[in-house]
Amino acid sequence: MESHGPPERVAGRIEKMSKPEVSVVMGVYNGAEHLEATLSSVLSQTDCDMEFIVVDDGSTDDAGRILDEWAARDGRLRVIHQQNTGLTRALIRGCAEAKGEYIARQDVGDVSLPGRLAKQVKALREDAELSFVSCHSRYVGPHGEFLYQQAGTGFAKSPVDIIDVRQLHGVLDGPSHHGSVMFRRDRYVEAGGYREQFYFGQDWDLWYRLGLAGKFQMLPETLYQARIGINDISTSSKQLQEEFAKLSLQSLKHRCVGQSDAEVLERASALRSEINRDDRRGRAGRGSYFLGECLRRNGEIAKARHYFWQSIKDNPANLKAWVRLGQTALKRPVP
Repeated sequence: MESHGPPERVAGRIEKMSKPEVSVVMGVYNGAEHLEATLSSVLSQTDCDMEFIVVDDGSTDDAGRILDEWAARDGRLRVIHQQNTGLTRALIRGCAEAKGEYIARQDVGDVSLPGRLAKQVKALREDAELSFVSCHSRYVGPHGEFLYQQAGTGFAKSPVDIIDVRQLHGVLDGPSHHGSVMFRRDRYVEAGGYREQFYFGQDWDLWYRLGLAGKFQMLPETLYQARIGINDISTSSKQLQEEFAKLSLQSLKHRCVGQSDAEVLERASALRSEINRDDRRGRAGRGSYFLGECLRRNGEIAKARHYFWQSIKDNPANLKAWVRLGQTALKRPVP
């Protein structure tokens, strides 16, 4: 998505807005490459009084400079610079600074599509029992290649209670992406907010508690686009993510029967210490393989082949990548 520079500040409107309706919160660590596209997509949202709180979590690239330049032009953008502490703690700080009635999440590199904020606000205003809302999300690769669409199960097209511990993941439906969600700030506070013990999986740990506090709705429209990179945590650190996910589900089950989840939090803290020992060797290879597999399933053979080659270069012992590369070699690229 092209960026045409920071939008001009509408001074009159900003000066009159004593309290924003929505606080958009984002953490950034070295996300300069696609940062301007993200900023533009949020600050160009219409029909919604908003503030945009961005926590620069110790970036060492140009992210901090870009943020400061945009903030100088648009008073709705508030930048907090801090030493690197990780996404969860950055979000805790950003949400603590939020003044809006609603908090919308946004991830760097992703874009909020036109109308996203206004439509989510409308849904929350129409039903006081709603704790949080999401929307369909489109996932793309590093160069904008379409990977897949995430739309949930379809159960929550209208506001519903989604918590059901009999289900595999404890819910009947749920958000399509962390950055696609908007929630009530008072429910966030009542639920305990993001918890620093969850270095990964901080989103579902919060969604479970918001689900216990009220209803959820998935707006049946694609209003968010998420970009997946080769080195992203979602593609390269799946094992640790899955371990945190198990703990967040155990926490939910404890709460549903009135038990304390203190033991679960202790285990999450211990697991958090494993992050620094996480084997980063082969991370790019795992990410490249994931992207190649998505594209192969979409029939994008030439693009898939490129990522399988990248995976093999990073880890020549990746037998799955060799197999997929051989399979794509037998197929003609889709015109």
